Amino acid sequence: MPTTRDVSAAVWRKSSYSNGDGGDCVEVADNLPGLVPVRDSKNPDGPAILFPAGSWAAFIASLKA
Repeated sequence: MPTTRDVSAAVWRKSSYSNGDGGDCVEVADNLPGLVPVRDSKNPDGPAILFPAGSWAAFIASLKA
């Protein structure tokens, strides 16, 4: 997997668990095939962590379990 990737086409959405005061805000994008970028919404021009879609799905499933 590449260590960098252009995520300029990402459509970001904020976590439903983020509060309205600007704290603990995580955004994810799920419109990029095979890849799920995650970033801090307080720093939208900062780096994103890139996860393979399958790994992200397993992570989310474990949180829901």
